[in-house]
Amino acid sequence: MPEASVLPLADLVARARALAEAGPRQLLGIAGAPGAGKSTLAERIVAAVGPAARLVPMDGFHLAQAELERLGRAGRKGAADTFDANGYVSLLRRLRRLEPSAVYAPLFRRDIEEPVAGAIEVPPSVRLVVTEGNYLLLTDSPWDEIRSLLHEVWFLDLDVQLRLRRLVARHQAYGRSPAEAAAWAHGSDEANAALVAGTARHADLVVRLTDPLPG
Repeated sequence: MPEASVLPLADLVARARALAEAGPRQLLGIAGAPGAGKSTLAERIVAAVGPAARLVPMDGFHLAQAELERLGRAGRKGAADTFDANGYVSLLRRLRRLEPSAVYAPLFRRDIEEPVAGAIEVPPSVRLVVTEGNYLLLTDSPWDEIRSLLHEVWFLDLDVQLRLRRLVARHQAYGRSPAEAAAWAHGSDEANAALVAGTARHADLVVRLTDPLPG
């Protein structure tokens, strides 16, 4: 992984605001390993930019649990092949075109572990779309189309041990036992993290926050 720039959140907010002012609509991606804090960073950026920004997470394109079970992939939920990558790419194309009417995006609900269609409205007035997810910089088809659709991509880095502690706590918060949570974080999540780490070189910015945000 390229050496990360250590920056305060305020610097990233300023960079996002400048991006929002650079054109009719800009798409900013935040990539990184599971537990790196991508969602929290994206939420903070959108809140700081205000009504002109909207968060559209990649996680809304999780395949439904029933489909994962049918495909035999439920035990690897979160891996690249457990998402509707083509659907995500199609949505990014629509968002980049700046259509004259609102575009609706799905949202992943962790409380029910399922995606919910049409949960996020992106009206034409939105000038900055922030999208975050593990696989924005993958070079395998169809993921490889994403990089060209995003005007800028940041890769968020975080100390491995802190990231793993966050993941274990997250899995426990959503109902897994301590042993199950640790097994998932150190198993499936770390396999995904190893894949994602190799994509950091494709980012415009590899960053560590001076004060890591809650995971």
